[in-house]
Amino acid sequence: MSGPGVSGHGAPDHEDIQDLRERKMTGATVWLTGLPSAGKTTIAYALAERLRGEGHRVEVLDGDEIREFLSAGLGFDREDRHTNVQRIGFVAELLASNGVKALVPVIAPYADSREAVRKRHQREGTPYLEIHVATPVEVCSERDVKGLYAKQAAGEISGLTGVDDPYEEPESPDLRLVTHDRTVQESAAALHALLTERGLA
Repeated sequence: MSGPGVSGHGAPDHEDIQDLRERKMTGATVWLTGLPSAGKTTIAYALAERLRGEGHRVEVLDGDEIREFLSAGLGFDREDRHTNVQRIGFVAELLASNGVKALVPVIAPYADSREAVRKRHQREGTPYLEIHVATPVEVCSERDVKGLYAKQAAGEISGLTGVDDPYEEPESPDLRLVTHDRTVQESAAALHALLTERGLA
């Protein structure tokens, strides 16, 4: 007995194969915003591995690498942070419009900067998802992957997002990931489910 999308031999029919092929070829930008040490980059790489395993073209635009190569010379005041986010948004949209899943684990602390990136994608007709990696600052400071919270506490640095510099949480992200009570793989799976729901995975 064959059901929807299944031939008499249990194989997927032509329409299912075509749909899967189109999903793999459809680009999108997935922006993961959140505090330092929230888990953005770790989740992005876990999702990238899964998507690549399924045949998708994927690039992770790591914030530290962008700072080194694309935004060298920019500081961390509001204007420079905005410029950095817009540059990343431009590259992400360029990749996404050419069939790549662009995963962007970048803080992007200001709502207006993120909205400008979203509007760029809307103008170009490119799928864009905003993911809030909603890890509390207390948990982030305990993880302190790069030692930033310790340096800030010791007075060695200032302007740490979420501590002595603003972080404007997304009011209505496409997905809010509460990471401190779930594994990285569970977070990546939730994000993959959203992509599937939107016809992108």
